[in-house]
Amino acid sequence: MTHEEHHAARTLGVGKAIAVLTSGADAQGMNAAVRAVVRVGVFTGACVFFVHEGYQDLVDGGNHIQEATWESVSMMLHLGGTVIGIARCKDFREQEGQLRAANNLVKLGITNLCVIGGDGSLTGADTFCSWSDLLSDLQKAGKITAEEAKKSSYLNIVGLVGSIDNDFCGTDMTIGTDSALHRIIEIVDAITTTAQSRQRTCVLVVMGWHCGYLALVPSLSCGADWVFIPECPPDDDWEDHLCHRLSETRTRGSRLNIIIVAEGATDKQGKPITSENIKNLVVQRLGYDTRVTVLGHVQRGGTPSAFDRILGSRLGVEAVMALLEGTPDTPACVVSLSGNQAVRLPLMECVQMTKDVTKAMNEKKFEEAMKLRGWSFMNNWDVYKLLAHVRPPVAKTGLHTVAVVNVGAPAAGMNGAVRSTVRIGLIPSLAKGQIEEAGWSCVGDWIGQGGSRLGTKRTLPKNNLEQISANITKFNIQGLIIIGVFEAYTGGLALMEGRKQCAELCIPFVVIPATVSNNVPGSDSSVGADTALNTICTTCGRIKQSAAGTKRRVFIIETMGGYCGYLATMAGLAAGANAAYISEEPFTIQDLQANVEHLVQKMKTTVKRGFAGDQPPLTRVSLRWRRRQQGEENKESKLQRRYMTNHKAALLISSAEQGNVTLSDVGPWQGLVLRNEKCNENYTTDLICNLYSEEGKGIFDSRKNVLGHMQQGGSPTPFDRNFATEMGAKAMNWMTGKIKESYRNGRIFANTPDSGCVLGMRKRALVFQPVAELKDQTDFEHRIPKEQWWLRLRPILKILAKYEIDLATSGHAHLKHISRKRSGEAPV
Repeated sequence: MTHEEHHAARTLGVGKAIAVLTSGADAQGMNAAVRAVVRVGVFTGACVFFVHEGYQDLVDGGNHIQEATWESVSMMLHLGGTVIGIARCKDFREQEGQLRAANNLVKLGITNLCVIGGDGSLTGADTFCSWSDLLSDLQKAGKITAEEAKKSSYLNIVGLVGSIDNDFCGTDMTIGTDSALHRIIEIVDAITTTAQSRQRTCVLVVMGWHCGYLALVPSLSCGADWVFIPECPPDDDWEDHLCHRLSETRTRGSRLNIIIVAEGATDKQGKPITSENIKNLVVQRLGYDTRVTVLGHVQRGGTPSAFDRILGSRLGVEAVMALLEGTPDTPACVVSLSGNQAVRLPLMECVQMTKDVTKAMNEKKFEEAMKLRGWSFMNNWDVYKLLAHVRPPVAKTGLHTVAVVNVGAPAAGMNGAVRSTVRIGLIPSLAKGQIEEAGWSCVGDWIGQGGSRLGTKRTLPKNNLEQISANITKFNIQGLIIIGVFEAYTGGLALMEGRKQCAELCIPFVVIPATVSNNVPGSDSSVGADTALNTICTTCGRIKQSAAGTKRRVFIIETMGGYCGYLATMAGLAAGANAAYISEEPFTIQDLQANVEHLVQKMKTTVKRGFAGDQPPLTRVSLRWRRRQQGEENKESKLQRRYMTNHKAALLISSAEQGNVTLSDVGPWQGLVLRNEKCNENYTTDLICNLYSEEGKGIFDSRKNVLGHMQQGGSPTPFDRNFATEMGAKAMNWMTGKIKESYRNGRIFANTPDSGCVLGMRKRALVFQPVAELKDQTDFEHRIPKEQWWLRLRPILKILAKYEIDLATSGHAHLKHISRKRSGEAPV
C-alpha cells in the first residue's frame, strides 16, 4: 500500500457519522461487534454514536444517542449481552415513530446505520428504505431545513445478525449461537453425571420456536438418544419408535437416556410436542425415572465464546467498511459469515428467505424447509440419524475391517471422531500389533471426553513398514483412518511411499486433522483447536482479573502451536490483546521497542483521561455525574439504570459522592501480550517480559505465564464435538466407497493418488485432498502450510489495539446475491 492509499484509508470516515444499535433479543458477542464498529469507525476518522436501548432510544433521541470514544468500548469484549442496551419498540412500527427516529439521525448528521439483531430487527432497519419520503415529510412539517435534508439525502444501512437461534438465512453462523451451544452443552454434561448415577431419562428443552439448530447440534455433540426439531416432525408412530429406541439403548448397557426438544417442536399435524408429553410417555410405557429441565434464558447468558468474540469483531470491521464504501445507490446489506470469509448480501433477500423457511413449515412442506436451511443443517441432521437411529449390525459377515489410529499429541475432540468412525477396528499402536476389536456401544460415552482414549504416539511409520504390513495382513485390515497432528499427515506420506516396498500398504487411508496447533495442510480448521482457543481465552480472563483493582500490569502469555501462530493470533483477537508475536510474522528488537512504547503511551493517556485502557464503558455514568454536580438531576437520579454495566461503576460513583475519588482517577489497567512458543528462538518469553518490565517502570509492571499442556486438556467444545463427529462420519462413508472401488481379485488393492487423502475443511465444505498433492503446499521445516487463511485477520487485531497500520480498502467483500436452494437443485 502506498502512502497516499494509507492516508486515504485512515481518512475514509472523515466527515461521516455512524450510529450503532442492538435490537431484538440479546446475544453473546454483540459487545464484540459494537466494540469493532466503534474502534474501526474512529480509526478511519468517522464520528460514531451509540444508540442505547435499540430502536426505542433511536425514536426518543436526545441524550439516548451519544458519541462513542475509543475508551468507551474498552473492557466489554468478554461481557455477555449488550452493554448499550436492548429493547422492543412498538413506536418504531408506526409512521410517527419512524419520523422521530429519522429526525434524530438528521439532526446529528448520521448517514450510516449499523443494526445488530435478529431478522425482525433487520427488517425494521429496512423501514428506512423510504428515506427520501421521511425527509420530505420532516421538511414539510418544519422539523428539518432544506440544507439538513440535503446533507442527509441518503442513509446507508448494514446489518449484523445477532441471534442465538442461528435461524437467519445467508450466514453460516449468527453472533451468539456458539456461546448458546456452550451453555447447553455445559448443562447437558452436568445433567449426564447425575442421570447416569440414578439411571434416569432426562428431557431437556432448548430455545428455538422456528429453528431446531440449538437442539440438533447439542444432540450430535452429546450423543442424545432423540431430538425433536420444528423442521422435521417425527412420524405418526413416533411414540413407539422413541420407546423402542430408549429400551434398546438400555439393553446395550447404557444407564441413562437424553432427549432434547426444541421449544417449537410439533408433530406432522402441527400439534406441539411438549416435554411433559414426552415425560408422561416414558414413565407410563417404560417406567423409567424421568426428569424435565427447561434451560430458558440461561442460553443467552454468560461470557461469549472465543468464536463469538472473533465473529463479532470480524463482522463489525466489515460492517464499517461496507458503510464507508457505500454510495447513495448502495442497497441495505447484511454482513454474513461464509466459511471463513465475511460476505455482504442484500438484506431483504436474506430476510425474505428466512421468512420462506417459516412459511414452508406452516404449510407443512418440511422437506422444503430443510433444504432452505442449507446444506450444513441437512448434513447435521443426516449424521444425527446415522449415529442415533441406525441399529448396529448383528452379524459380521460382509462387513469391512477398518482400523482407526490416533497419532501425535492429544486434542479435545479426538474421541468424538473415533466414536463416529467405529465399526470394527481400533488400533492404538499399529506397529506393535496392539489391536483391539470394538463394538458399537463401547464408544458411546466418548464424545464428551477430552484427550485420546486410544492413546497417542508420535512414532512415524517410516521405520516400521514391515511390522505394519504384517499386522495389516494378520488382522485383514482393509482401510485406515488416521486421526492426529502434523505427524498424521507426514505418516500418510510415508505410507504412500511405502507402497513401493510393501504391497500390503496398498489400502485406502484418510487423515483427519486433530491438533490444537491447527497446522495440518489441507484444512482450514483442525479438531481440538477451538477447545484450546477457548481455554486460552478463559485463562487470559482469569489472569487479567487477578490484578483487577490492584495494579497496572501487563501479562506476557505463552501459547502452544509450534511454529504456527494460529492460537496466539486468534486468542489475541478474542481476548483483546495488545500484541501477538508469531513466527509467520518476523519481528525485530525495534518492533518490540515500538510495542512497548505504544503500550506505555496508551497507559499514560488513558489513565490521565480517566479511562484506564480496558475499563468498563463509563461514558454515560460520567455524563450523569457531571449533570448531578450541576444540579440538572436530583439526588435520586437513575444510577441503577442498565447503562451502568457493572457494580464497579456504581462503587466509583459512591466513592465520588463521599469525596474519596474523582472519575478522572479511574485506574488500574491490565495489558495482554501473547507469544507463540516458537515465534523466535532468541526473543524468549522471559526476555520479552523483562523488556516490558524495564521499559514500563513507573507505569506498569509485567508478569509472564506459560499456559502449557492445559491447552490440550479439558472437555471438547460444541464445535469440536460436532466437527469431529461430522469428519468421522464423512471419512467412514468415503472409506466404504474406496474399499468397494479397490476390491480386485478377492483382495483390496488401492494404489492411486486419491486413495490416500487428507479430509479437511476448505471454506464451507469438507473435501478430500490426496496427500501427495499437498506436498507442494507444505513448509516441512516449520511444520505448517505455506498459506494460512487466518493471517488475513492480523491487521484487525492491530487496529483494535490502536496501532497505526495500513488498512487496505481493496479486497473487502463485495455485495453478492443469496441463492435459493429448491428441490432438485444442487447445493451451493
